[in-house]
Formats: sequence, C-alpha cells, structure tokens
Amino acid sequence: MKIQIINGPNLNLLGTREPTIYGCRTFEDELHTLRSRYPDITIDYYQSNIEGELINKLQEVGFSYDGIVLNAGAYTHTSIALQDCIRSLKAPVIEVHISNVHQREEFRHHSFISCACLGVIAGFGMDSYRLAIEAILAHH
Repeated sequence: MKIQIINGPNLNLLGTREPTIYGCRTFEDELHTLRSRYPDITIDYYQSNIEGELINKLQEVGFSYDGIVLNAGAYTHTSIALQDCIRSLKAPVIEVHISNVHQREEFRHHSFISCACLGVIAGFGMDSYRLAIEAILAHH
C-alpha cells in the first residue's frame, strides 16, 4: 500500500510557526513516527507553497497510490483548482487540518476542497495525519 501526504503553504514551518496553534513538532518528526507506526505502508511526503505544484503532485500520484492525505493549508479556503483536481483522481483524498479551523477566523470555516474529498479530519494536532491514514486503511 502507498499513501502520499501532501502539505501546502507554510506547513514547511511546522515546529516554529505559531506553536500555540500548530505545536512544536516538525513534520519530519511526525513523518518518522508515522513510518514507524505503519512499517508495511509506503508513506511518501511532499510539501509546496505553490498551488500549481500541489496540483501537479496530486495528478502524479492520484492514479497509482492507494490514498492521499492533503493538508492544503490556506488553499483549502480559496482553491477551486484543487477541488477540480481532487475530483479527477482515482485515489481517495482525506482533507486534514492540524487546528480546528472552526474555532479560528471566519474565513477558515469554509473549505473549497471538502466536497471533493472522502472525508475531513481537523483539530487533533499532528495526530490528524494518523487518523487520516486510518481512514484510508478502513476505506481500502
């Protein structure tokens, strides 16, 4: 089984970016934890601050991987292009947010990608990624 994790803009700063919201762990630390927890699953990771690069990666893996965990960051709230891309893929996509976006600013309450995803997990910190992997395993 192959799962692709894709993180969007500013998530390369996890561990230093707003630790009261996102915690103090880097994503590399979380990735190591996930790979250790799921040794029989290939878990690949990609991060970009550029919307088109996220779409390119989704298209690259969306027909051959078993699932995609997508934290689109702020593009969640703005990108019809990501929604269109997700709708075209074979692999199920789980939308993930580290924080509970519904406890934050009003503009974060709407997602343009949720309607194209298998499900949404938000507000469980870095554990949101593990929960998304579990959802892909249960769906597979």
